[in-house]
Amino acid sequence: MICTGANARQVQAISDEVNLQLKRQVGELPISVEGYNQADWILADYGDLLVHIFSPTAHEYYGLERLWRSAKTVQVPAG
Repeated sequence: MICTGANARQVQAISDEVNLQLKRQVGELPISVEGYNQADWILADYGDLLVHIFSPTAHEYYGLERLWRSAKTVQVPAG
């Protein structure tokens, strides 16, 4: 999963909420989380799921979508 937060606090909040929801709904905790304190690019490893949460600047710079351009895009429903 690749997403972007508007600022450092939102990037951390997205990471916190993903962690909370995966723990509540499927009992999953991350194997590791990198970059949380800097909040420019948080990478949360859940084994079969990698969650990349970027600041706008980091998202544009790293452009992971270029590396995964052949991957299927999945829309996540709101709510």
